[in-house]
Amino acid sequence: MSPKVLLSCALAAAIVTAPAKAWGPIGHRVSADIAEDNLGGKARARIAQILGHEGLAEASTWPDEQRSNPEPFWQETASPFHYVTLPPGQGADGIAHPPEGDALTALEEFTATLRDDSATQEEQALALRFVVHIVSDLHQPLHAGNGSDRGGNDFVVSWFENPTNLHWVWDEGLIQRQQLSYSEYSERLERRIAPEQVLSWWEGDPAVWIAESAALRDRIYPQTGGEEGDGTAESPALLSYDYHWEWIPTVENRLAQSGIRLAAYLDWVFAED
Repeated sequence: MSPKVLLSCALAAAIVTAPAKAWGPIGHRVSADIAEDNLGGKARARIAQILGHEGLAEASTWPDEQRSNPEPFWQETASPFHYVTLPPGQGADGIAHPPEGDALTALEEFTATLRDDSATQEEQALALRFVVHIVSDLHQPLHAGNGSDRGGNDFVVSWFENPTNLHWVWDEGLIQRQQLSYSEYSERLERRIAPEQVLSWWEGDPAVWIAESAALRDRIYPQTGGEEGDGTAESPALLSYDYHWEWIPTVENRLAQSGIRLAAYLDWVFAED
């Protein structure tokens, strides 16, 4: 078998096996860690009541960690809770939600649970973990998918000569190249956040986050054709240092924004509690 055929087979396998999640564990924890440092006192107290000694960083990855749980909720119900579909040209305030729901409908339902005095602590803990996770998800550009390639999971790339897809590059590849723990990364990003940015980013409307993600999504696909390939298994886009240099500032900006927005959202949720 020729090297080209072998590479095509490996890339095709990468598409099939790649999980359709958002920021990897480091990204989610960075977002949650920044949020925890910016919470108001009431939200902080309510979160402690619900989660006990479990911090937001630990809670942030729980919905992804449960994906192998065989219970029907995880295998059938919760899968669509990590993304929305926003075709090009469609406004974020007019998303057509599928019957099974999506990240936005799930966020609304879990928020209602957090405000429901009759909900049990266990129900509110599940809801809070999902809220923390979903707010971060909606800041990952490929989780406002265009409806044609499963949020970049079907767009094949070679990342520093390793076969994968564009979704994984944004979930984990770009972040992992920094070689930082989540606490090191969140500390670095927080040092760079100016007070003026906190004020301008303090936005609790998910439609704003989704619109931003969709606008970025339409720019982050590699140029097709030529040496870069067209995103198929036969002609993968070849990504390495140039792509990392171009887009890591955007990744870090979205992580920082998601942390501030998560704090804003949780303050709003528990202000009405």
